[in-house]
Amino acid sequence: MVEIGDRNCTIVTEFILLGLSDVPELRVFLSLLFLLIYGVTVWGNLGMIALIQVSPRLHTPMYFFLSHLSLVDFCYSTIIVPKMLVNIINEDKSISFLGCMVQFYLFCAYAGTEVCLLAVMAYDRFVAICSPLLYMVTMSQTLRMVLVSSCYVCGTVCSLIHLCLTLEIPTYRSNVINHFFCDLPPLLSLACSDVSVNELLVFIGASFIEIITTVIILTSYLFILITILRMRSAEGRRKAFSTCASHLTTIVVLQGTLLFTYCQSSSGNNEDADKVATVFYTVVIPMLNPLIYSLRNKDVKEALRRVVGSKRLS
Repeated sequence: MVEIGDRNCTIVTEFILLGLSDVPELRVFLSLLFLLIYGVTVWGNLGMIALIQVSPRLHTPMYFFLSHLSLVDFCYSTIIVPKMLVNIINEDKSISFLGCMVQFYLFCAYAGTEVCLLAVMAYDRFVAICSPLLYMVTMSQTLRMVLVSSCYVCGTVCSLIHLCLTLEIPTYRSNVINHFFCDLPPLLSLACSDVSVNELLVFIGASFIEIITTVIILTSYLFILITILRMRSAEGRRKAFSTCASHLTTIVVLQGTLLFTYCQSSSGNNEDADKVATVFYTVVIPMLNPLIYSLRNKDVKEALRRVVGSKRLS
């Protein structure tokens, strides 16, 4: 760091990530735990993408969106967890300024993309259950590509705005970040300059995406619920509820933790609580999503049996 003036402000060339805990006895336990979780995350999400690609039965709009959800989960977990594991094991917990900005930008981009994808998947379920005869026509390949592209663009643009404003911060009071990765709120808390505009945009951006996606999700599921209750077939109601339960579980966990972390007032922030919530949506949820969708989905389990069976026969 290079000191500037008398206010103990510095031009930062690298940051120090304090991590989850400074207790040495927990290093082995935490490293093994997160290594196991990351292994399941990689295997589960890449396995889900591969299974969808090789199984013609899964070449439907629902699984097209699910494959992109798995890709996003894999990407933003990979952005965070390997560096976190290195920092747990090593004494040197530094990350370069450029590395920190790249990590922060990619994480924000993929996190925003995932939130939008969940809203798109809710709309997909709405069309599938409420208009089953027109499902494949409505959810055409062109529309699917437009919806998915819009999710990536939304996440990228929002993250780019925050990145540009963060790069305008000239100096920091310290280069020590009380977190396990370069997240935006801890970065802003270290700035010497006025970052009220940054904090306002974080709140507005997170709230706007949350409100829009929540409205889409709630509206979709309101019509889905009405349609399900009108079904005469008990088997049809059970299958529809089963399909929606997986998606709703993912929504509640992800959006709940994101809302808790980013949409609370900065004066009332509890850093330890923020860390726990952040671990949940950066480490745990990417592992849970493929498990939730595979264990509760007959199509996925049947496709997996066929792939495993064909491998054994060959």
